[in-house]
Formats: sequence, C-alpha cells, structure tokens
Amino acid sequence: MSDDRVGSSLTWTERPPLAVVIDLDDTLYPQSAYLYGAARAVGRAGAAAGLDQVRLSRAVHRQFLAGSDRGGTIDRALAAYGIAPDLAADLIPALVAAFTSYRPRRLPRYPGALAALTAISSRYPVACLTDGNPVIQRAKLAATGLAHSFATIVITDELGGRTLRKPYPAGLRQAAETLGVHPADLVVIGDRPGKDMAVAAALGAGSIRVRTGEYADALDEPAATASVPDLPSAAALLGA
Repeated sequence: MSDDRVGSSLTWTERPPLAVVIDLDDTLYPQSAYLYGAARAVGRAGAAAGLDQVRLSRAVHRQFLAGSDRGGTIDRALAAYGIAPDLAADLIPALVAAFTSYRPRRLPRYPGALAALTAISSRYPVACLTDGNPVIQRAKLAATGLAHSFATIVITDELGGRTLRKPYPAGLRQAAETLGVHPADLVVIGDRPGKDMAVAAALGAGSIRVRTGEYADALDEPAATASVPDLPSAAALLGA
C-alpha cells in the first residue's frame, strides 16, 4: 500500500459506500482492558480453590499478552503457575466458568470513539460485526456504552459457532442483508488484517484499517483499501 493511502487527512477516493461495518475488540475499545479484568476474575476463582489470587491472575494475564486469540489460556497459565496436570484438570472447569461469566461494568472507549461512531452513523447505516461468545460480546458492548449506536449487531458465533468467525464471510453477508445493501457497497473498519480486511476482500467490500490494539503492528496481509491511526481518522476519511 502506498504512503498516500495512509493517514487521517485524506479523502475517500474509492466508490462511496452505502453502509459501514465496524469491528468491536481493539477497534472501539482496547481489548486489553477486558482481558485484564477477566484475568482478575479467574484469579478470584482460583483463590476459592486455595491458589494465590494475585499470582494466578498475573499468570493468566501473561498468557493473554502472549496472544489473546490462542486457545488453552488457562491451561497454560496453570502450567506456568506450577500446577500438576492432574490437579489442573480439576481446576480448569471452574476457572473457565469464571472467565466466561466475567461481566465488566465499564470498559474504556478509545479517545474520540463515541464521537467518531456518532459522526459515521449520522451519514451511513452502521453495523457492528464481531466474533466471540455472544454473551461476552454483548456484555462488552454494554460496558462500552456503544450498544445503541448501531443499526444492527452481528455476532458471528450466533450464526453457527466458531467456524463462522471472520474471515468467513457469513457475518458480513448478514450485516449487508440487514442493512439492505450489497456487500460490495460496504466499508469495513477494523484492526486485524487477517480478519477484518480479509472478510472485506472476500466479498468485494472496501476496508479501512485502524492501527490500534494488539495487532497495530501486524503486516498488511491482506492490504486494506486505506490505513489510518484510529476510528476518528476513519470517520474523517469517510467524510463524517
């Protein structure tokens, strides 16, 4: 991607979109804030089983920092803590339940995210497209205070489980259908090239990459139509 397609002072030169689809985690708010709270919840559950709460919380958090999308986070955290596999097997169900039942009361939005989302939605119909456990993802949206900012919310796991997560195109197709536009008339805004940009490319939609969160320095594979620092810059790029 050439340098003249990067930045927040540009004008969208592609075909104008008819609607916009925006990712949730690390696009609207820093997912690290949610994971920090979830790690503490696991630590509290571990304390009820006789483990050191702070030590376990830190072990879980370190695993999240090593890659939040990896499976077996609690298994690896217990191994790092020094728990034998047979004892870990007894502990894991309660600790996993503590993670999945964690409900943050508040999550910090990225600076300017609410104003940017309001500006975009004043000009375009807007959908949120996100992967993950539906109860957890809706709790995140509620905690950011942004749930009512979208015309529709599509959680890919509700369409058929983990196999339909981005870059599988079912979620984006659903968002387009609900918004009443063809997928090629969408612009997808997100932080992960391998998910958000890839699903946009799969259906011929435009895409804007925001360089926020865990994947801010990931390679542009596939490349976005445009790349900007954050959501307010994406709003400006779309003339919102």
